[in-house]
Amino acid sequence: MDSDKKKKAIIVGAGPAGLTAALELLRYTDIIPIVLEAENEIGGISKTVKYKGNRMDIGGHRFFSKSETVMNWWLDIFPIEKQMESEAQFKIQYQNKSTSISQTAESPDPNTTDVVMLVRNRLSRIFYLRKFFPYPINLSVSTLKNLGISRTMRIGFSYIKVRLFPIKEEKSLEDFLINRFGMELYKTFFRDYTEKVWGLPCSQISAEWGAQRIKGVSISKAIKHALKSTIKKNKSDGISQKNTETSLIEKFLYPKLGPGQLWEEVARQIEEKGGIILKNHPVAGMQIKNNKIAFVTTTAGGTLQQHEGDYFFSTMPVKELIAGLHPPPPENVREIASNLQYRDFITVGLLVKKLAVQNVDGSLIKDNWIYIQESDVKIGRLQVFNNWSPYMVADSGNVWLGLEYFCNEGDDLWNLSDKQFLDFAISELCKINIIESEDVLDGTVVRVPKTYPAYFGAYERFGEIREFTDTIENLFLVGRNGMHKYNNQDHSMLTAITAVQNIKNEIVSKDNIWKINTEMEYHEEK
Repeated sequence: MDSDKKKKAIIVGAGPAGLTAALELLRYTDIIPIVLEAENEIGGISKTVKYKGNRMDIGGHRFFSKSETVMNWWLDIFPIEKQMESEAQFKIQYQNKSTSISQTAESPDPNTTDVVMLVRNRLSRIFYLRKFFPYPINLSVSTLKNLGISRTMRIGFSYIKVRLFPIKEEKSLEDFLINRFGMELYKTFFRDYTEKVWGLPCSQISAEWGAQRIKGVSISKAIKHALKSTIKKNKSDGISQKNTETSLIEKFLYPKLGPGQLWEEVARQIEEKGGIILKNHPVAGMQIKNNKIAFVTTTAGGTLQQHEGDYFFSTMPVKELIAGLHPPPPENVREIASNLQYRDFITVGLLVKKLAVQNVDGSLIKDNWIYIQESDVKIGRLQVFNNWSPYMVADSGNVWLGLEYFCNEGDDLWNLSDKQFLDFAISELCKINIIESEDVLDGTVVRVPKTYPAYFGAYERFGEIREFTDTIENLFLVGRNGMHKYNNQDHSMLTAITAVQNIKNEIVSKDNIWKINTEMEYHEEK
């Protein structure tokens, strides 16, 4: 069939969902994907930001999923690197490849050893009372010692109380968390951090957020996992960890040069197979005709362009999608969409000589993430990029950090200049004794709008938006912002995979797309 006669799919957004949809279409259909990306980079929030040879992972992306489909999808792009025999061997390889790494980062070559997945150990901890606690929290001797006898007793009694007298109707995230951890543990380890993330009391956030993000985590499961890990400490079930809750996994895969490296390779394969990716093509609107999208309009270089297609995938924020539809949707749909809310994100990349907190032997702590529970600072999470991949830092003798802040676009934090924000972030880490100011070498600031679709505001009426968009026959909403669902990377990919399968199998209903990351077992078993 001539390429000009083949059907086309217009895909808005070159993040994980959009790029997955494009590659799936090329693998399993004769449909030509045309990806429209507003920015000059691909990967969405899964891109790798590069700064003076150092690499930043925005938000942290563990490549782990209970879905075999997704795990196999990733490994089809990047195989797992053979484990190196010794630390000395790694240092020799790292020094020898320091030049070639920077050269291959922009356009990975499948024939180089840089195009691989590393197997990484997972360690996330909570920083509270200027001390480290395990995450998820467990009742180890060190935990009890750090908490003190009085607080530990209050935690125990409040947990027993909620097990005997649970909140019958979980109306808010606060209810959800109290039911699983008790009032005292909720106030100690969950409330302040969660309110940093969302900027609202947990009592004003939908319980659905907890149902999606931490549905399988509880005190009992954390204790059982800790006991099982102790008993089987010398055994391994490999990277699959199928019987382990996602929040309790001990290993994950990670692209050698950060998450963006994988999506850059996916983009290369899309174009190699005949797909089209157009960067700097922000979408201005979509035209509806006879219950179908007829074309998408972009503003590329100030020029309006129309892109006609047979199928349309949207990963753009629902708020912007609805505002750009012509003719306009019903008034109730427009009103709800205009009041959807988001939480925005700022990451500070900070290069330091060393940390003030160290292991007993003086070596670098092993954490990937540290959740900052301290209420006297605004920082929410701290990444140690060295521990995601040693290739993320240009000089292995330094420590490359990611300080994560949650804010609203246009608020006081967002409007600080880069210099002001950098100074502010440094002062916060010094205040909680993570670093000393004289050890700071360099830093940069990255702002990411609409990172987290919010489960408050007009969200409780989101079903009315879905009811309307589902009537547009050839429109598929996929991904985190595309569906206004706080999806992980794997969930976003599954929505795209499912949408393509629906097209291939001529399935009209979109229910199976919306069920992903809603029904607990959907992505874990199927």
